[in-house]
Amino acid sequence: MINEEMLNLGNNRSAIRELFEQGLILKEKYGAKNIFDFSLGNPSVPCPDFVNETIRNLITIAKSVQNYTSDLSNLDISIDNFNDNYEFRKINSTTLHGYTSAAGDKLVRNAISTYLNKTYNAKTTGDLIYMTTGAAAALSITLKAVCSPKSFDEVIVFAPFFPEYSVFIKNANAKIVKVNPDSNTFYPDMSDFENKITDKTSAVIINSPNNPTGVYYNEDVITNICSILENKQKKYNHPIYLISDEPYRELLYTHKKYHFITNFYANSIITYSFSKSLSLPGERIGYILVNPQCENSQDIFTAICGAGRSLGYVCATSLFQYLVPHCLGLTSDTKIYMNNAKMLYNELTNIG
Repeated sequence: MINEEMLNLGNNRSAIRELFEQGLILKEKYGAKNIFDFSLGNPSVPCPDFVNETIRNLITIAKSVQNYTSDLSNLDISIDNFNDNYEFRKINSTTLHGYTSAAGDKLVRNAISTYLNKTYNAKTTGDLIYMTTGAAAALSITLKAVCSPKSFDEVIVFAPFFPEYSVFIKNANAKIVKVNPDSNTFYPDMSDFENKITDKTSAVIINSPNNPTGVYYNEDVITNICSILENKQKKYNHPIYLISDEPYRELLYTHKKYHFITNFYANSIITYSFSKSLSLPGERIGYILVNPQCENSQDIFTAICGAGRSLGYVCATSLFQYLVPHCLGLTSDTKIYMNNAKMLYNELTNIG
């Protein structure tokens, strides 16, 4: 027997995917240069050169030596963009393309935690980081880990939201609950949010900067959300997890400070992807971070490991895991995005 629900999902692509497929047909008919595709989140800004250089370096190293340490001075390759704080380990072409630990390479996870601690004062450890095949896998795993199939939990999202949230939530055997936006700011309507939280609420997903609105949650918004959740946790006497979906974290065009959720709310989990910051959506590399302050943080991480296993999401692609430590905090040229945004804003303003 075929799973009818999965058959329906396969037959009914998301509107985003449908537009993308129609775009391919139109490109074939009229030529790619004549079609402007605004469907999938494929960056128009190319992957930065340092990413390609690092990949070449990793492959060259693996082919050139069977065993090496951080002293690579004898190799005739450029390593200018390599992170000096990242300890190289013994590697060859087999291990470069082989399996890592199920949760991800230990030194890669440690490098990420070091970066997060330095940049956002996250006070975390690599032992609470799980490498994933992008943010979609990170969200799917996290929801599977924190939603109980026995109680048919509820997961709150703030409209408008990335449409696939509904698929990920349903796959975790949970119910999606939508909170209306403030029509002037596109921030969540806090009164509606407070009213939508029930004793079945297991998690809340936030996404800042937001897809699709681009809205950045300032400190007041974050504090408001967390305060409401703290009160509701006390009322219902169980954790409500705040899942922060952060693939656009580095795409801030001003000098605004990014407010890292682990510093505001104990029961928080970060899901991240390098797709947007490094223009690497097709490579599918990201991670999950469990806040060390989470109630039973180690059990949550263990459940995440179990969820990753049950979904078949163990051992994210190894080559791109090894790339990550050398690119932490670096981005594509976001000035291009900023210029596009300004141009669009100004023209829309001019026509009223």
